[in-house]
Amino acid sequence: THYAANLMAATPKNLWPAVKAMLHSVYDQPDPASVNAQFDRLLDYVETKLPKVFAHLDAARADILAFTAFPKDVWQQVWSNNPNERLNKEIRRRTDVVGIFPNRDAITRLVGPVLAEQSDERAEGRRYFGLEVLARCRLTALDPSDVPQHTDLPALDSTEIAA
Repeated sequence: THYAANLMAATPKNLWPAVKAMLHSVYDQPDPASVNAQFDRLLDYVETKLPKVFAHLDAARADILAFTAFPKDVWQQVWSNNPNERLNKEIRRRTDVVGIFPNRDAITRLVGPVLAEQSDERAEGRRYFGLEVLARCRLTALDPSDVPQHTDLPALDSTEIAA
């Protein structure tokens, strides 16, 4: 994932294998309690040895473990960003051929059809999550205390919204 790449940027190169293996072991756990326990073990491992990595992981805990709110059989689809990566790769491939775009409309004309094609594929049944899976995911109850509250965000001024 992109998070793992960002985390490795804060990790000394000689410790990449250990930190990466422990991070991946979090995703291999069978249930949410085990996932949280393994994440705590990862934090314990890096807390004194790698304070920057500890801070990075601790700050991202809610995001990293968000997949546990879904049914177990869709965890891999939730934490994976492979569909986005494939889409980005196709967009990059097409834009690299052209090189420089004279204006925003030119890139929109090139990338728009790629996005429309992706949308059509999902609408016609080739979905990443089937409708029955989405229905089951909606039935998964969330504990309101687990939902992050963003009360510390400043209010937007109406002039900022227009900009």
